[in-house]
Order: sequence, then structure tokens, then C-alpha cells
Amino acid sequence: MSKKVAIIGAGASGLSGIKCCLDEGLEPVCYERTDHIGGLWRYTDDINDGQACVSRSTVINTSKEMMCFSDFPIPKEFPIFMHNTYVYKYFNMYADRFGLKPYIHFHTEIVLISKADDFDQTGQWKVEIRDTKSRKTEIKIFDGVLVCTGHHAEKNIPSFNGLEDFRGKVLHSHDYKDTRGYENKRIVIVGIGNSGGDAAAELSRTASQVFLSTRRGSWLLNRVSDDGLPFDMLNTTRVANFMISILPLWFLTRITLAKLRQRINHDLYSLTPKHGIFSQHPLVNDDLPNRLACGSVVIKADIKRITKTGVEFVDGTFEDNIDVMFLATGYRFGFPFIDKSVIDVKENKADLFKYMYPPQLDKKTLAVIGYIQPLGAIMPIAELQCRLACRVIKGDVKLPSASDMMADIHMKRCALDRRYVKSLRHTIQVDWIPYMDELAKLTGCMPNIKTKILTDPRLAYELIFGPGSPYQYRLRGHGKWDGARKAILTQWERTFYPLRTRDTGIRPGTSYWKHVCFFSIIGVIAYLAKLYEFF
Repeated sequence: MSKKVAIIGAGASGLSGIKCCLDEGLEPVCYERTDHIGGLWRYTDDINDGQACVSRSTVINTSKEMMCFSDFPIPKEFPIFMHNTYVYKYFNMYADRFGLKPYIHFHTEIVLISKADDFDQTGQWKVEIRDTKSRKTEIKIFDGVLVCTGHHAEKNIPSFNGLEDFRGKVLHSHDYKDTRGYENKRIVIVGIGNSGGDAAAELSRTASQVFLSTRRGSWLLNRVSDDGLPFDMLNTTRVANFMISILPLWFLTRITLAKLRQRINHDLYSLTPKHGIFSQHPLVNDDLPNRLACGSVVIKADIKRITKTGVEFVDGTFEDNIDVMFLATGYRFGFPFIDKSVIDVKENKADLFKYMYPPQLDKKTLAVIGYIQPLGAIMPIAELQCRLACRVIKGDVKLPSASDMMADIHMKRCALDRRYVKSLRHTIQVDWIPYMDELAKLTGCMPNIKTKILTDPRLAYELIFGPGSPYQYRLRGHGKWDGARKAILTQWERTFYPLRTRDTGIRPGTSYWKHVCFFSIIGVIAYLAKLYEFF
């Protein structure tokens, strides 16, 4: 008799959880509080507290080859950076291809997840569910639980002096849908994360003036890099990771800032933060510099106080006749439906091994999926987490002891504290390839690059110097997919395909090979520097 696994949420993480259960011969039962799959990537005009949703215009910041599930490439016809409608369409294609939808119970919310009475012997869980229409509740028993609810639900509302007296409109980015109703308004946006940057760029086209208030400033990256190629495909590589691991921070900072300043002078645009480029989750926005240059967006300092009609900033400047206070201030993470003896989140921090497992549980049958903020796409990471979790529930993979788990948690937390400025959004940061490699080693699907250098040098070259795309974790071991090699070798073809809509008679040149050569040379220099301790 197969083990029964409860999957909480039918977003990107939940869909991969269902598929991974089926791959492992487990019985998935997915509970989704809405009437649709896709989580926040399914746009709706409705505003629901506790349910994240993209705005009407949202385009994903990661390229399609870097955000896809590892055994289901996104169609070549889809744009490189997809509008939310394409993302949602892809999720439906994935669900239909692998027959996932029959396992989803819609209009069902979770009331409480707690240990079953015989948990110490069985590792089972009591899951209390409620039908959102009839309000009827019932308790189900499961052999495992995958919590796939993400971390964009509870709004973080900061406290500002005078905010309660403000006569204009106050809203959180969670509740923003589109520009309708903001025509000719004077708007102050608080927060320079991706939500704040996107809203500022979009609203500035219809509002009379947008002010973007930031405590620290931000480093600004572009989706589109040299020669119009995707930034993440050029820079998320194993050779780049190798250099980051051995080069001194001052050297990495210098060359990275030099590259950023070729696109925009952060000092000139009042964006430069006081911290280094690697100490903050970057802002990714291709349009914001243009909006700053034409004056429709103005960068402002942190807020000192809010009056009935205006805002005073800490630098002494004041803007009056403000119509809207737009709070792009992020979210507070948590799992209110899980017994606090199992997981207790404080200040966006929770003790979870690999950001997945409560270390104190003797039976590792509950895993949190997607509770991470990666420098890259979350979908492939969530999928790899699900692959690991299903193998653990099945009993094929044994995790380290509780003491070893706590040591790993402490090490990661100390590393985050050293690297990032103190902020609620910097408590669950992970680096894309290194973190997925950690999961792959536990799961048993880590690519063997050393062997490929001898047996398949073409593939090895792509694995080392090419994009660190998700397909590499399907090359060998558990969950191997026969199409992985071809997917890796043809990923650039799929990337360029939607751009080739007119025959120019000229084969487009790219800086890809120049980029590879540059990193190859720097990599050799870095290796020799490490070997001979030049630094």
C-alpha cells in the first residue's frame, strides 16, 4: 500500500510536489484554497488577504530556460521573459502533460497540521481541512506532508509616524492590480525591491509624478544583458560560481560594479546604497533608468513622517499634495496552520534544515517547499526540494542527525548575517547553483562533470561554462530523464527562437563566446592565484 502525502497549495511548488509523488509511487492529495492552479501566477482582479497574486502587467524576471521544470522545457515559441499569462499557461501544460489536476481538491483550506497521536511510531500527520464553500471541516491522516504555500501571503505593513492621519489612499503592493484609478495622481512608493521598482516604472506612465522612497538604495540589474542576451543565462554558470568561491570579495565587487556602471551610473541616479553589491537582493528592472531619466520617477530618501497631505523625508525635503501611499514593503513569512511546536517563525526566521526540515522531528515526514529567496528562479529549486522530500518520505534517503542539521542551520544563518544587510527579506536567501547542488547530492542526482569531461566533452563544456539550467539535475542518478542532454545542448536555440521573426539575411552575432572566453581566462587566473596564494 502506497504512502499518502498531503500537498498544501497547487502553485508551482505544489504541482511539482504532485508529480514527484507520482514518480515515487506515493499517493498525492493536494489541497488548494482557490479554484485554480498556479498560485500567485494566475492573475485575478480579486484581492484576497493571505493569497498572493501578480499584477496585470507582471513579467517574470528569470528567463524561460532557467525557470522551467527540469524534465519539461518551456516551448521554444514562448518569449524569453514571460508575461504572467505565459507562466500560467506553462503550468497548465505541465499539469496536463503529467496528469496532475485529478489529484487537486479545490476550494479547500488548511485549518491545522499537527502530529498524529502515534507520530513517534508512524511519522503520520493530522491535517484538518475546511471546505471554503460549505465551511465543513474534517480531519485526514497522512504519511507525509509537503507545505507548498510559498512566502508571499501576509503583508508587512511598516509603522510610519502620521500614516494613520493621511487623507489619501494607502495600499500595499499585494493589493495593486493595474494603473486604472491612478491617472494624474502624485504617488509615493515605499520600498525599492522588485515590486516597488516595477510599480514605479509602470505607474509613472499614467501618474502625474511618482516618488520612490528607499532607506538604503539598491543595485540595479537588467533582465537583458550584453548583446540582448538574458542576464541569468550568461552569469548563472558553474565557472562563475567557482570564481566567486575563490576570489577575494574586493576584487569581485570591483569588477561587478565596473560592469554595472557600463549600463547605469548609480551615483548619478541617486541609487547607490551604502552596502556592497553582494550584500542585498538586487533590483531587476530594465525600464526604471528610463523613467528616472525623464523625471517621471524621482528617488527619495527614507520617510521621516507623514502628514495629512504630504510626506517629509529624513533629508529634510518635503512633498505635498500626495494622493497615494504605496507600500512595497514585502511580506512576513509564516505557517499559521502548522502547530507551533513543529515550526515557529520569528522575524521571518525558522530553524529548518536546507530551509525544508524541522530538525527536532525524529520522523522527517514533513517538508517545507519554496521557503527560499533565490538569486534565480524558484520553480526548479522547489522541484528539486520535492524530489528530495518524496525520497525521504519513501524511506530511500536518510537525512543527517538533528545535531548535524542544527549545525548546518547555524552555519547558513551566520553566513547570511555576514553577507547581507539586516532585513526581513534577507533571512531565506540562497545562491542558485550551490543550493541546488546541496539538494542534488542528498537526492542522488548530482551531475558528474569530471566523468563527462572524458566521455562527453561537448556536454561537459556546457555544464561548466554554459547556463546552470535545471536539466543538469536529470542527467544521472535517481529521476534521470533521457532528454536532459539534448535539452542542455539546445537551450540557446529555444532562447533565440521567438526573436527570429524576420529574415535579416545575416546570422546574428552574440557576445556569448566572448563572455565564455572572458570567464575562462579569469577562471584560470583565479585558480592560479588560489594555488600560489597571490591574494
